[in-house]
Amino acid sequence: MSTPQVSTVDAGPRKVSRSIEVGAPAHELFAMVADPRRHGELDGSGTVGDAKVSAPERLSQGATFSVAMKMFGVPYAITSTVTELVEDRVVEWRHPAGHRWRWELEEVSPTRTRVTETFDYSRSAGSAIAARLGMAKANARGITATLQQLATRYDAG
Repeated sequence: MSTPQVSTVDAGPRKVSRSIEVGAPAHELFAMVADPRRHGELDGSGTVGDAKVSAPERLSQGATFSVAMKMFGVPYAITSTVTELVEDRVVEWRHPAGHRWRWELEEVSPTRTRVTETFDYSRSAGSAIAARLGMAKANARGITATLQQLATRYDAG
């Protein structure tokens, strides 16, 4: 089985964005992204935990949720706030430091969806530091792995 091809998206300065076409309807993928309890299923970076999620049953505009994370072997929890939610199309949340994670879903056909994930650190309090620490490259790798894993999950079935 070949590795699904992820495309780089030019989302502007201090944004890392990638997309891929997935063999699933947008509403099915949206259900996963809009439920933080399922974010461990999405994550290809290895930083999002499967347990210790505090969240509403389903995300909505302005909702907050906390997810167990691990980076460099150190566990922690992060609480994020939903900044945009458009049914079956967009889910975006902001971390306390100001950076945002955005998922955009574009229906290609009733059974295929273009999924774009973006890490936006342009409004982050530490964006210059993040740039120097190479967060863009690390997040590009994580996003690529996440999208490849998602495409493989649905296209393998």
